[in-house]
Amino acid sequence: MSHDLQSALAMREQARTAGRTVAFTNGCFDLLHPGHLVLLEAARAAADLLVVGLNSDRSVRALKGPQRPVIPEHERAEALLALECVDHVVVFDEDTPAETIAALVPDVLVKGADWALDRIVGRDVVEAAGGRVVRVELVPGRSTSATLDRIRTR
Repeated sequence: MSHDLQSALAMREQARTAGRTVAFTNGCFDLLHPGHLVLLEAARAAADLLVVGLNSDRSVRALKGPQRPVIPEHERAEALLALECVDHVVVFDEDTPAETIAALVPDVLVKGADWALDRIVGRDVVEAAGGRVVRVELVPGRSTSATLDRIRTR
C-alpha cells in the first residue's frame, strides 16, 4: 500500500461522500509500544477512519537525534498499517505535519495530552473547518525513549 498524501486525500474524499468521519494523529512511532496503541485506538474511536501521519526518517533524526529512528520509515509504516485501528499512513518529511493536516482537513485531530491545546499543530485548520481536537491521556512510563533507555541499561 502507498503511504502518500494523494492516496490519503482520495480516501478522505470517499469518506466525505459516504458521510464518514476521518481522524488524524501523527508521530514517529519508532518501536511501537502500549502507549502508542492507546493513542491509536483512541484516535480511531473518535472517527470512522484513522489516518496516521508518520515522520520520515529524516524528520525523526531532526527531532530525536542522529541515532533515531531505530526502525526505518517503510517498516514503521507497515507495522502501523497492520493494526486494525489504522486505515491509512502518510509519511511526511517536514518537522511537523502542518502541510499534511492542511491538505487533509480531518474531522478530528488527536494528540497526546502532553501537548498543550494551543501547541497542537493543525488545530486552527481543523477547528476552522468545524472539526474538533481530542487529547488522549498518556500511559505513564511508556515511550520509545524510555524503552531504549531500559535496553541500554541492561
